[in-house]
Amino acid sequence: MRRHAPATARNREPILEILARVVPNGAKVLEIAAGTGEHALFFSQGLDAEWLPTDPDPDAVASIEAWRSDGGPNLHPARQMSVFDADWPAPVDAVVCINMIHISPWEATEALFAGAARALRPGGTLVTYGPYRIDCAHTAESNVAFEAWLHSLDPRYGVRDIAEVAAVAERNGIALHERIEMPANNFTLVWRR
Repeated sequence: MRRHAPATARNREPILEILARVVPNGAKVLEIAAGTGEHALFFSQGLDAEWLPTDPDPDAVASIEAWRSDGGPNLHPARQMSVFDADWPAPVDAVVCINMIHISPWEATEALFAGAARALRPGGTLVTYGPYRIDCAHTAESNVAFEAWLHSLDPRYGVRDIAEVAAVAERNGIALHERIEMPANNFTLVWRR
C-alpha cells in the first residue's frame, strides 16, 4: 500500500536541485530511511543514478515497492535495513538521508555516519536533510514547537545542532562540505568522505 508524506511534495524539487549538483551522473545512491518511497521514485526519475532505497520498517518497504511500480530500471527494489545493520550495500557514490536525524535516537545519527564511512567510496557524498539548530539555537520559532512535539513522541528525539552532528561526522572521516537553507526552516547538509 502506498503511503503519502505531505512534506514530500513541498521539499522534493529543492532537494532534487541539490542532488543534481552534488551526485555525479551514473552514481550508485543509497537512500537511508526512505519512508514512503515518494522521494525514491521522484529522485530516481530526475537523476542519472542507480537509486537503492532502504528502510527498517516492513510497511515502509511495502510502500516503497508500491511506488517503485511507477519507476524505471534505475530504481532498485527496496531493502529492509536499519542504520544499525553492519552490512550496508557498498561501495556507493552517495548516501541520502532525509528527515531521520531528528526523529530517531542520537545513536542512529552515530550509526548513520559510521555506516556511511564504511559504504561510501573515497570522496563520496552524504546528503542529510531536516531541521537543525545552529550554535545551540533554533533557527525558527516553529522548530521550538516542533522539537517539543518530537520530545512528546520520544524524549530521545530532537532537532540536532549542526556542530554536534559535524563532530560525529569528523570522528568517522566525513567533513561538512556545504550547508544550504531550505524551505520550511530546514537545511540540506552536504558531507564528503
